[in-house]
Amino acid sequence: MTTIKLDAIQVLALSGLGVAIGYYLKRLIPFLDKVNVPASVAGGLFYSMVILALRDRIINFEMDLVLQRVLMIAFFTTVGMGASLKLLKVGGRLMLVFFCLATLGVLMENVVGVTLAKLLGLNPLIGLVAGSVTMAGGPATALAFGATFEEWGVQSATVLGVAAAMAGIVAGGLLGGYVGGGIIESRKLGPAKNGSGNGGVEIDESTLGAEGGRPANDSIMVNALAIAVAMGLGTLVSMGLNGAADVAGIKLILPEYIGAMIAAAFIRNLDDAFGILRVSQERVDELGNVSLNVFIVMALLTLRLWELFNLALPVLVIILAQLLLVFLLARFLVFPLMGKDYDGAVAGGGFCGFMLGTTANALSSMEVLTSKYGSAPRAVIVVSLTGAFLIEFTNAAIITAMANWLR
Repeated sequence: MTTIKLDAIQVLALSGLGVAIGYYLKRLIPFLDKVNVPASVAGGLFYSMVILALRDRIINFEMDLVLQRVLMIAFFTTVGMGASLKLLKVGGRLMLVFFCLATLGVLMENVVGVTLAKLLGLNPLIGLVAGSVTMAGGPATALAFGATFEEWGVQSATVLGVAAAMAGIVAGGLLGGYVGGGIIESRKLGPAKNGSGNGGVEIDESTLGAEGGRPANDSIMVNALAIAVAMGLGTLVSMGLNGAADVAGIKLILPEYIGAMIAAAFIRNLDDAFGILRVSQERVDELGNVSLNVFIVMALLTLRLWELFNLALPVLVIILAQLLLVFLLARFLVFPLMGKDYDGAVAGGGFCGFMLGTTANALSSMEVLTSKYGSAPRAVIVVSLTGAFLIEFTNAAIITAMANWLR
């Protein structure tokens, strides 16, 4: 059997092409775009199926994935760079309320997942994989944790994670609009006529970028260097945390990106206070999107789809339970605590979107509602900022703590 070996640069080029293929597939198959399947996931799964069809029949591939780790850490560093303390001020009290609800949702997803995994006779860590790792975390978190969970004895954790994340993305895209629309129709709600629904809050670069209204630095060089420095400092942070755990006699394993996220958040808030770099959130997001998309395709290039079949049905049971959980939380907890008004209903729809998939799902679900019923700026601000940045920290912390406890 012929085997082709691809070096790191060739794999990088193939991954970039995979993102472009994903965008083409989304145009070719409108359903993929409707439910917000990321282009990188579509392109990466296309590669995976081609590689599966060729494997042990026509040709095999060996790939140097050294850049996968770098891209993964780079993406989560950009997430940390977005975690400005100013974000808590942007949405006011409701930002904190929604963030706490999302954190509770993450915890409950894991409790449901682990409980059902044990009842089904599975490794309880599989419950985490089908919990907030893939539901609130999405494909990126599934791929980031996949190798670690496999080292801890969860066979096919990566492929299971990607499958669960895909199911969550589809379900979240469909459920968000249904939940929000159902609340709006049943309660006969509508947007605030005086425009007070956003509390007078607007998001722009002066809010999320530089301190005191100073213009953010649009230089790609400056923002990329800030991310690179945070990645390097993050390795020291991770080493320090692991060292402290060893001294305390605690056996702790942290995902590689945790230290980078912490370092990036520190740099960002230091920059907010003193305006040294004037980090641009827009540029950071752009760099993060590039890293994320290429990383996902690169990770999916080696996805072992043939390992999925034995665990597909039990994991499906867990995912269905997660759908019910998120529906109940959105309908009977998020909506009441977010004000029992129109913005609260839209926030409930957005909650379904990112607690089962990605922030893009949440934004799409809310866009469907606001285009039909009217604007809900307060809900859009609170949900998008929580889903894009804040929840990543608590999700990673909860996953790490529960995984170290269960393994």
